[in-house]
Amino acid sequence: MPYRTPGGTRRYSQEDLNRLALIQELTEQGLNLEGVKKVLELRERVVKLEKELSGVKEDLTAAEDQVDREIAKVHRSYRRDIILRRQLHPDVRRRLNDLFE
Repeated sequence: MPYRTPGGTRRYSQEDLNRLALIQELTEQGLNLEGVKKVLELRERVVKLEKELSGVKEDLTAAEDQVDREIAKVHRSYRRDIILRRQLHPDVRRRLNDLFE
């Protein structure tokens, strides 16, 4: 809707002018005002859905990054969990040898 000055003059924004141009184009192509209204509603809905989708994509990217960090953390822990037999106490080494022979 156009802004009105204190003197009552209408002031149109560029968005208002673009909307009026679209309405004019659609009516010239044969759309009635109800059809124009529906087109404008659908355009607004598309813009809203695109914003939502953008947010979901950002959330997904953040979640993927978190999963990648967690996987990397697990992979880094493997090396610390490995204990070479030669590092074990001799008694434990003997018991292991007995078990696997």
